[in-house]
Amino acid sequence: MKARSNLKQPILTTLALLIPVAIFIAAAPTNSPNINSLKPAPPIPVAFVISEGAVVIDFCGPWEVFRDVMLPNGDHPFHLYTVSDKIAPITAGGGMKIVPDYTFANAPAPKVIVIPAQSEPSNAMLKWIRQLTKNTDVTMSVCTGAFVLAKTGLLDGKSATTFHGAFGPFAMQFPKIELKRGARFVEDGNLASAGGLSSGIDLALRVVERYYGREVAAKTAYNMEYQGQGWMDANSNQAYAVAPVSTAEHPVCRGCGMDVDPKISPNSVYKGKTYYFCSDDDKKTFDTAPDKFVSAPEQKVAGQN
Repeated sequence: MKARSNLKQPILTTLALLIPVAIFIAAAPTNSPNINSLKPAPPIPVAFVISEGAVVIDFCGPWEVFRDVMLPNGDHPFHLYTVSDKIAPITAGGGMKIVPDYTFANAPAPKVIVIPAQSEPSNAMLKWIRQLTKNTDVTMSVCTGAFVLAKTGLLDGKSATTFHGAFGPFAMQFPKIELKRGARFVEDGNLASAGGLSSGIDLALRVVERYYGREVAAKTAYNMEYQGQGWMDANSNQAYAVAPVSTAEHPVCRGCGMDVDPKISPNSVYKGKTYYFCSDDDKKTFDTAPDKFVSAPEQKVAGQN
């Protein structure tokens, strides 16, 4: 009887660990995309392409996801590193200092590339992404990192998404790309793009799912205490599918949707209607092709009557 009692505790412990994950999987939306499986060959190298102004959550969110993946045998299959123009400290969002692991000249070939929002990309960065993507399983952008990926030309003729406040400029700058408003993430071949900020966590979990299945991805999310389920439903960003309405009582920038002060904000008049902007750059972008901005559907913003 003592031997049987000794076996009972490990079994109960295992069940306690698995039951929450099983519940998490059972609660998954039924309209999640097909698995579109990838063939893992660990260690899987994941390159994070960064430069000045890199938005922290855009790369640290996916970094934490890939770091936390643990297979049933206890292995951690992803090998993570940063790549930039030079090995010198860069200043990311909020003043964080980062010393990249490699330059574009000596970085190992990745199977996954992560591109966060950041400053204007160098020619070396664009060339490296363009060349290395020929052999990646996934090259993914997060937030306005989609602008960097788009500038490589790889997204021409394909679908993508980006930060909801950048839909207008993206549509104008890259007319050859089909912009998906309201998508948490978009996958097109070995290219993928996430919406803004936290969307990168969901796309990273989706990549994990494609490599190792839903159970491993769900266990990773559970261990991170991440309760978001956007990674199970690519169309879960519908709240951002339409642009906020700018009214006299609540004017917003037509470029990004942020609140503006009409007394001091740049503005343009198009077809008898006044449009306000956060900056002169937003106004210039709008003035180049106003029809592409005003063609997007609008909705009332929170607090409007």
